[in-house]
Amino acid sequence: MYPSPDCNRLFPPFFFPVKWNFVAKGQKQLSLEVGDTVHIQEVCDGKSTSSPHHSCSMGVFPASFVHLKEVIIQQRGDEEVVMSAEMPLVKEVTTTLREWGSIWKQLFVVTRLMWELMEWRSQLLSGTLPSDEFKELKQKVTSKIDYGNKILELDQVVRDEDGNILDPERASVISLFRAHEEATAKINERIKEEQRFSSLSHIHNLDSAAARIQSSPTHSLYVFVRNFVCRIGEDSELFMSLYDPNKQTIISENYLVRWGSKGFPKEIDMLNNLKVVFTDLGNKDLSREKIYLICQIVRVGRMDLKETNNKKCTQGLRRPFGVAVMDISDIIKGKIECDEEKQFFIPFFPYISLKFSYLHPGLWVTMKALVGDIVQIRKEYPHLVDRSTVVARKLGFPEIIMPGDVRNDIYLTLQGGDFDKYNKTTQKNVEVIMWVCDEEGKNSICLGAGDKAVSEYRSVIYYQVKQPRWMETFKVCVCLCVYVLTFTSFSKDKSEKNFAMAFVRLMKDDGTVLQDGLGDSKRMEDVNSYLSLPSTRHHHGDPHKAAALSRSSSNVSGSGGGLSVSSRDSFCISTLVCSTKLTQNVGLLGLLKWRTRPELLRENLEKLKIIDGEEVVKFLQDTLDALFNIMMEHSQTDDYDILVFDALIYIIGLIADRKFQHFNTVLEAYIKQHFSATLAYKKLMSVLKRYLDVSSRGEQCEPILRTLKALEYIFKFIVRSRMLYSQCAFVSSECRDVLLPMMLRELSGALASMADGPHDERRNSLELLNNILEVLSRDNVVRESLLTPAIPLNSLWLIQSRQFNGASLSPPPFLSLSLPPQMDDRHYATYIETFTGTTDLVDFLMESFLLFKDLIGKHVYPSDWMAMIMVQNRVFLRAINTYADTMNQKFLNNDDFEVQLWNNYFHLAVAFITQESLQLQHFSPTKRNKILAKYGDMRRLIGFAIRDIWYKLGSHKICFIPGMVGPILEMTLIPEEELRRATIPIFFDMITCEHAHSGNFHKFENEIILKLDHEVEGGGGDERYMQLHTTTTAVDNVQHFVSLVKGLLMRLLDYRTVMSDDSRNNRMSCTVNLLNFYKDINREGMYIRYLYKLRDLHLEGENYTEAAYTLLLHSRLLKWSDEMCSPQFEFHGSQTQRQLKETLYDTIIDYFDKGKVSIILDYEKQAKFYENIMKILRPKPDYFAVGFYGQGYPPFLRNKVFIHRGKEYERREDFQNQLMSQFPSAVRLNTTTIPGDDIRNSPLQYIQCFTVQPVLEIPPRLKNKPVPDQIINFYKSNYVQRFHYSRPVRKGPVDPNNEFASMWIERTTFTTVYKLPGILRWFETTLSPLENAIETMESTNEKILTMINQYQADWSLPINPLSMLLNGIVDPAVMGGFAKYEKAFFTDEYTQQHPEDRDKLLRLKDLIAWQVHPQVQVTHLILAVFRYLDAPLNTINFAFTDPVTGWRNLAPREESDRRPAPVPRAHGGVLQTAEEESGEGVRSERTGKNSRGRIEEK
Repeated sequence: MYPSPDCNRLFPPFFFPVKWNFVAKGQKQLSLEVGDTVHIQEVCDGKSTSSPHHSCSMGVFPASFVHLKEVIIQQRGDEEVVMSAEMPLVKEVTTTLREWGSIWKQLFVVTRLMWELMEWRSQLLSGTLPSDEFKELKQKVTSKIDYGNKILELDQVVRDEDGNILDPERASVISLFRAHEEATAKINERIKEEQRFSSLSHIHNLDSAAARIQSSPTHSLYVFVRNFVCRIGEDSELFMSLYDPNKQTIISENYLVRWGSKGFPKEIDMLNNLKVVFTDLGNKDLSREKIYLICQIVRVGRMDLKETNNKKCTQGLRRPFGVAVMDISDIIKGKIECDEEKQFFIPFFPYISLKFSYLHPGLWVTMKALVGDIVQIRKEYPHLVDRSTVVARKLGFPEIIMPGDVRNDIYLTLQGGDFDKYNKTTQKNVEVIMWVCDEEGKNSICLGAGDKAVSEYRSVIYYQVKQPRWMETFKVCVCLCVYVLTFTSFSKDKSEKNFAMAFVRLMKDDGTVLQDGLGDSKRMEDVNSYLSLPSTRHHHGDPHKAAALSRSSSNVSGSGGGLSVSSRDSFCISTLVCSTKLTQNVGLLGLLKWRTRPELLRENLEKLKIIDGEEVVKFLQDTLDALFNIMMEHSQTDDYDILVFDALIYIIGLIADRKFQHFNTVLEAYIKQHFSATLAYKKLMSVLKRYLDVSSRGEQCEPILRTLKALEYIFKFIVRSRMLYSQCAFVSSECRDVLLPMMLRELSGALASMADGPHDERRNSLELLNNILEVLSRDNVVRESLLTPAIPLNSLWLIQSRQFNGASLSPPPFLSLSLPPQMDDRHYATYIETFTGTTDLVDFLMESFLLFKDLIGKHVYPSDWMAMIMVQNRVFLRAINTYADTMNQKFLNNDDFEVQLWNNYFHLAVAFITQESLQLQHFSPTKRNKILAKYGDMRRLIGFAIRDIWYKLGSHKICFIPGMVGPILEMTLIPEEELRRATIPIFFDMITCEHAHSGNFHKFENEIILKLDHEVEGGGGDERYMQLHTTTTAVDNVQHFVSLVKGLLMRLLDYRTVMSDDSRNNRMSCTVNLLNFYKDINREGMYIRYLYKLRDLHLEGENYTEAAYTLLLHSRLLKWSDEMCSPQFEFHGSQTQRQLKETLYDTIIDYFDKGKVSIILDYEKQAKFYENIMKILRPKPDYFAVGFYGQGYPPFLRNKVFIHRGKEYERREDFQNQLMSQFPSAVRLNTTTIPGDDIRNSPLQYIQCFTVQPVLEIPPRLKNKPVPDQIINFYKSNYVQRFHYSRPVRKGPVDPNNEFASMWIERTTFTTVYKLPGILRWFETTLSPLENAIETMESTNEKILTMINQYQADWSLPINPLSMLLNGIVDPAVMGGFAKYEKAFFTDEYTQQHPEDRDKLLRLKDLIAWQVHPQVQVTHLILAVFRYLDAPLNTINFAFTDPVTGWRNLAPREESDRRPAPVPRAHGGVLQTAEEESGEGVRSERTGKNSRGRIEEK
C-alpha cells in the first residue's frame, strides 16, 4: 500500500476494493474498474475523494461503488504500512484469484481450481468452522494454490509445517532452501498423481459400480427425502437409519426429520433440502446378508387421535405411529445402479389399523451408493453432498480409523422395561425422561443427525403396556466431567406422578468409562441421595448392600436418605461408547497413568500386548509418550527396557495392519515433531543388540521376527533421538565454544585438500558446513561466535567459491548466502580487518565479485523460487554496498587505485541490476507489488550507487572508456524513470572525459552505436528513452551525436516491433531502413550485418533475385586484391577480398538463375548462363502500386506509396488478397485517385492497390547497337525506375456518335528511389518539396481551366464557384497561398544549395504567373457581363496565354464544323494543348509523384 502524496498516513484506516465500474465524466472525477483498490481521503455527501492503489491520480466518485474493508497500520521504520485486517489465508486466496484471473482470461485454465478456491474462501470468511475443520480446509486451500501456481508457471510459495507462508526474514537461508526443495517435491508428486489419475480414469469409468465399491475400504449412502405422504393431523418425527434384520441391530445413527401437521417440514427452509449421507460403512457392513433402510414415525400430540380433550396433560406426547421399511441391499452393494433423479417409494405400515384418505401412504426418496468417506464424496460429488447435507455416522468406529477422527460420544438405546401395575386395575402409561448430570448438564443429548442438542429426552409412550419395548437410540455427547445418566419414569394418567427413577454411572472408580452392552437399572422410589448406591443389578448383588436396601422403608422421612428397591420392576438399556478421549480398558488407563500406581507398571506393560488395537491407536501419541517417559525416568536401570521395547514393537506392528494403515503418517509426524527423548537411542540400541546377539548364537528369540518387521521405525526413533542429543549438545555454549572452532578448522583443511577430490565428499562437506550455520542462525547470541578470531571464515568462503567455480555442484545454499544474513556492520568490519595485506584484500574482493556474478548469471535456483532468489539478491546488495565502501576508503586514491578491481565492481553491479529476476516490468501487478512491498526496487539502490561512485573516480574515468559504455547503456535501458534520469548523464560525462583526453569521442560513439543495436534488438529501450536524451555539455558535435542516437533508436524500435510481425515485407522494409542508416553514417560492419539479415529474409520468401541484389551490395565493398578481409567480411571461410568476392559472385549468379533474371557478365565460364538467357523462357513480372493511407500504420508505411514487383504469373487479385491478409483491419480503396486529407488523417488503415506499367529505359551502352530481342525484353521489366498508370477521363460534352471524341487519358508517373528489381521487391516513390509545390500548382491551374471549359459548354451555370476559386488564389485565407512558395524556394540560399533544381524553379514561377495573369481574372468578369446581358457565350473569342505556347485563340466555329475545341491540359507538369493528328480527340498525360527524391520527365 502506498500512502497518499500529501500525507504520511491514511485516515481513516480503511482501503476500499471497487465493486462496480465507474466512468469519470469530468476532470475532478476518478474512473474505477472492478477489482481496483482505492485509498479514501475524504467522504462527503455520498461521494469519496481517493487515490487508486497503484497510481498517484486522485478524484471523486460515488461512495456506493466501493466496499469497505478494515485495515491494520504497521510501523516499519519511518513509514506506516497499511495492511488488510483479514486473516492471512483469506488474503492469499484473494490475491491468488486475482492473479489467476488475469491468466484465465487469456488461457481459460484452472477454472475448476478457481471455483473451489472461491467456495473455500467463503467458508473461511464465515468464521464458523471448528479448529479441526479449519485446519483441514487450510491444508486443502494451500495445496490447491501451490498446485495451480505450478501448472501456471507462477512463483512457488514456501510454507511452514502449519501451512503459513514462510517469512524469509525470520527463517535461515538454509531452512528456506530446504523448504523450497520440499515444496517442489510435494508439488511434483501431486502432478504425477494427477497424471496417473487422468491416464487411468478411462479404465475406472469402464469398471462396474460393484467392482468400485468392493475395492474401496469406505462407503456411504446418499438419501434425499423427497416427500412423506401421510396426513396424520399432528406433528411427527421421522427417524431414518440403517438396520440389519438378521442381527436385529441398528447400524447407523438416526436421521431426524421433523414433519409438520400440514404435510410440510416444520422448518420450511428444509423443503427440497432433506439430504443425508450415511457414512463410515466398511466392507464388513456390505457383506451383511440384508440391509434395510427403516423409517420410524413418531406422532407428537394427544394420547389418542380420537380424543377431543385439550387438557395440557394430553398434549405433546410422543406416540408410536408406524414404520416404513425398504430392502436396500442391492443398492448399497452396487448391484443396482441408481440414477440421481430416480425416486423410490417406501410403503408405510401403521402401528395400529388406520383408515387413510389415500391408498398408498409412504416415503418418496432418492438413493445412491457413494464410494469413499465424507471428505472424498464431498470432493467427488459436490452437486449431491454440500455443506448443508446432514452426515449420519456409523454406530461405533469405522473399519479404518483415520487420524484426526476425534469423537467422544455414547450411543444409548432404551431397550425396554417391566413395570408391575401393583394394586391398579390397568397398566401405567410409562414415559421415560433422561438427563445428563454433570457440572452443567445442558444440551448434551442429540436425538438424531440433523437435529439440535437438547438437555432432556422423553421416550415414546405405549398405551397401558406392562413390558414396553422402546428400542430408541440417541447420542450423548460426553465431556470428561459427566457423572451419571438419570432416568425418571412416571405414569401419564390423571395423577401424573413420578413413580420411579434410575441412574447409570458413566465413569467407574478405576477411571474407565461405562462398558458396552446391555445393562439394567433398578427402579428406586423417591430418593434424595442415590449416588452412593448401586445402579445395576450387578452392583445390587452385593449381599451386604442388598440386605441393607431390602430393610429400607418405602416411607422415607424428610430428613432421611432411605429408598426402596422394587424387585418387581426392571428397566434395561444398552450403551456403545465411541470415544477417542475415554477408554474402557483398565490396563491401558493404568499405563497412561503409570505414575499413580508404579507398582502395577510391569503388569500394565505386559497387558498392553493383549489390548484391542483400536483402543491403542486412539491414544497413540499418549501411549508413546508414556513408554518413552518410562524409559527416560528409569535411565539408570534396565528393569523396564525390554518391556518398553516389546510394547513399542507391538504398536509398530499395529500400524502395519490394514485397518490402521493411515496412522503411518501420525507415527511419522510424532517422530519428527513430538518425540523428545534425547537418550532413548541408547536404550533402544541396547535392547536391539541384545536380541540380535541372542539370535546370532542360534538361541530361540521369540520377539526377533516382530523386531525385524518394525526395524524401519526403530531406526527412525534411534536417529531422531541421536539428532536431538547432538543439537542440545551443540547449542550449549560450553560445547559450542569447543566444537565450533575445531569443526571449522577441520572443514577448511578438508575442503582445501579435496579441491579435485570426489564430488560426493565435497558436497557432503559443504552440506555439513551449512548445517553448522543453520544451527547458529537459531539464536542471535550464537552470532558472537562469528567474531572469534580462530574461525577462518574468509578461507571457508573463498574455498567454497573455488568449489563452485571448479565443479558443477547441484545448488545447495552456498556459504556466501548463509553467512552474510547473520553478519552486521561490526562483523563486516572485523572480517575486513583480518586481511593483513592489501594484496590479500584485493584478491578476496575480486574473488567475491566473481563468485557473486557467477551465482547471478548461472541461475543457481529454479526461476519459480522467487523467495530464494530475492533473499540472494538482498544478501548480494548488502555485501556489494559494504565492499564498495571499503573500496572507497582503501582503493580510490591515485597510488592505490586498482583498475581491475573497480572494473569487476562495475560489471558485477550492472549484472546485478540487469538480472531477469529484478525486471519488475515483466511481472504481473500482483507479483510486482509483492516484491516492492517486501524488498523494494533494488535496481534503483544499486543504480544510484553506480552513479555516485562514477563521479568519484575523477581522472580515472578514462580507464573505463569505452569498456563501460555497453554495461552502462544496458543499465540505462531499464524502463525505470528515476534510474534513467540518474544514469543517462553518465554518457555525457564520458563524452566530456574522452573529449578532454583525446580531443574527440570517437571510441565512445562507435561503442554506443554498436551496443545500442544489440541491446534494442534484445528488447531494451522505448520511445521514452529517446526523450530523456538531452544534454547541457559544451562539447562540440554533441547535439549532432544525440540526434544520431535518436534516429538510430527510432529505426531500431521500428525494426524490433516488426520482427514479431507475420508480414515479411514489413520486416524487410525496416531492415533496409537500418542498413541505409548505417551506410549513411559509415558503419560498414553494421551495414553488412543487416545486408545478410535482409538476404535471409529474401531466401525465406524465395525472392532469389532480390537476394542476389542484396549480396551484390556487399560485393561492391570488396576489391580485386589479395588483401586480407576485415572480420566482418569473412564468408564461408574466405580469407582474401578476391576470394570472398568470387564466392559472392558465384552465389549471386546462382540466385539470379533461380530468380529467372538475366545479367551481363564478362566471364567466359558463364557461357552456360548466357545460353539459359537466350533459350529459356523468362516470364515478365507485373508491378503494383500500393498506397498505405491513414494514421493506423507505423511511420515507415504511413501515407506512402510503394511500387511492388510481383512474382511469376501473380495476378493483381492474388497479390491484393495477400496484402489484405497482412493488414486484416485495413479498408480497401477501390479508386485509383490519390485520397484526400480526411483519409490520410484518419486513425484507421486504408490500402490502395492497382497495376502500373514499367517504362523502358535502354542503357546508353546498348543504344544504337544490334541487341537480341531477349535482352531488350529483359529491360522492359527489369532495371526500371519509372512506372505509368493511365485511366480514361470524360471531359466536356459527349458525342453519342463518336465516344473517342470526348475521351481523355490521365497518366500518372511514379519514380522509385531505386531501380527494380533490387534488394527489395518494392520501393517507395519519391517527391521533393519543390516537386510537391509544382504538382499542387498544376492541380490548381487544372481546376481553373476545367471550370472555364464548363462555362464555355453551358453558359447557364452559376459563376459563384469560379469567383470563390479565384478569390482564394488572390487572397488566400489559410496556408498562405503561393506566397509561401516564394519565401521557401525563390531565395538565393535555396538556389545556391540546390543548383540542380533551376529548371524546376522556372517551372514553378511560370505556374504562379499563369494563376495571377490578368487574363484569368478578366475571364470571370467577361462571364459575368455576358450573364447579365443574356448574350450567347460563343459570340466572343477567348484567348489565354499559356506559359509555354503563348497565345491560343478559342474562336467560335460554324455549326457545320463544330467539334470540341482543344483545351489546355496538364501534361508532364506543363499546362499545354496537344491535338492529335487524326483529329479524333485530345490526349493528356499527368506525371504524379510523392515523397522525396528526383523526378525524371521526358
